[in-house]
Amino acid sequence: MQTPAPFEYERATSVDGAIATLAKLGPEARLIAGGHSLLPMMKLRLANPEYLIDINDLDKLSYIEERLTEIRIGALTRHAELLESELLARRAPVFRDAEEVIADPVVRNRGTIGGSLCQADAAEDLSAACAALKANVVLRRPKGERVVGMDGFYIGPFTTAVGADEMLTEVRIPLRGGAGSAHEKVERRAGDFAIAAVSAAVWIEGGVIADAGLALAALGPTMIIATRAEEALKGKPPSEEVFAQAGEIAKEDCAPLPDGRGPVDYKRHLASVLTVRALRRATARALQQEA
Repeated sequence: MQTPAPFEYERATSVDGAIATLAKLGPEARLIAGGHSLLPMMKLRLANPEYLIDINDLDKLSYIEERLTEIRIGALTRHAELLESELLARRAPVFRDAEEVIADPVVRNRGTIGGSLCQADAAEDLSAACAALKANVVLRRPKGERVVGMDGFYIGPFTTAVGADEMLTEVRIPLRGGAGSAHEKVERRAGDFAIAAVSAAVWIEGGVIADAGLALAALGPTMIIATRAEEALKGKPPSEEVFAQAGEIAKEDCAPLPDGRGPVDYKRHLASVLTVRALRRATARALQQEA
């Protein structure tokens, strides 16, 4: 049986206290909440933190709230809460789509949105959902906080912009009219990591796509924001032809690796097909909001 290397453990009682401990201990300290991403890596000795700071008692980081111009989600909000949220189902349905195909009930009851994003796994569904929605994340540090867009949050495989003395405390989803979003995924079995997945968001104004978000999971070394495909959609009336064009661009711009889940050509094909499906459903939802 594989076991982690020895480590010290502390249970945080406040956000400021957890951040102060991070600042004191440096890069050898890691935060843990659900633990479904970090603990398996520790057992395989792929991650060997000397200190674990348990933040499960920080209930103030668990919430889903609508503000005037955005939805705010606390970093400790569990997958199950995201799945059950009627607010997200109405305003950002891509979350429910994604959560319905993430792992199993045990993981969904313990895993958190903050942990999922910070793991920076290229096949992680919520990263794509947040990127498509053009979300921002709030990073708290000892002397304040900074806000980082999803387009600058991932800086490499399993690597994020979160500093050694910072904690991701909140995800902010901008709210705009005429919005629709959707997530499409192909997996080997229910709850598995994706063979390929695509999150799409569209904002329709005056019968045309005023803005679009497309993010691809499991189709490169990191989550991919398909910016060329997004630009190809803007200013055009939604149609199957336009969706197919975006799908072909996504197929060209992804960078899948061959593995046990399939060869490169198959994954590129999925990138195109899933992009069309996600855009089709996102647009239908946007038009339903306008009706």
